Amino acid sequence: MKLLIAEDDPKLLKTLIHIFESNKFSVDGVSDGAAALSYGRTMEYDGLILDIMMPGMDGIRVLQTLRSEGITTPALFLTARTEVSQRVEGLDSGADDYLPKPFSTAELLARVRAMLRRKDTYLPDLLSLGLVTLNRSTYQLFCQGRMQALSGKEFQILEMLMQAPGIIIPTERFITHLWGWDTNVDTSVVWVHISNIRKKIAALGAPMEIRFIRNAGYVLEVDP
Repeated sequence: MKLLIAEDDPKLLKTLIHIFESNKFSVDGVSDGAAALSYGRTMEYDGLILDIMMPGMDGIRVLQTLRSEGITTPALFLTARTEVSQRVEGLDSGADDYLPKPFSTAELLARVRAMLRRKDTYLPDLLSLGLVTLNRSTYQLFCQGRMQALSGKEFQILEMLMQAPGIIIPTERFITHLWGWDTNVDTSVVWVHISNIRKKIAALGAPMEIRFIRNAGYVLEVDP
């Protein structure tokens, strides 16, 4: 297992590297947020151990950025910040666990082992087709490092299409699924949302197209 440790205290960073290497982990250590973000983006790690208070970019911003880019590597915060609101902020940013300083070596190792076990059964909240990924948590669409934010309805429509590529979905199904059976919404509203989605797909240069099939509905076609 390979870990990335980001800790700005050089003495503690050295200690953490020693602890994990002594327990058969492969470890890279960095001391600031920019380096943590750069290393984390490589997706070479099985787990991230992040200090919150780091120079340049704090651990929460690092993890929020990684999560917004679709990177789901499990992460644990090590920090002296122990107020409930701060713990909630850390977990809401996408962390899997939180361990306050000072901590025992045994508990640290146990928490990391548990985090890595969960990784084996974790189903990321991402929907991918080829080079394109839809993040269900953030309503963001990614393609080769580029991102477009979607509105709620745009997200729901694209999610339906990406779950059934190559299959025609009648316009009425979008309406009943998104607005309910007793809605007064007409088909032009669906067309407007799909038009906006098409523009965002084009801005990404994504290899997919939403086609309208006359008297049938819409179909998502994805280039191989």
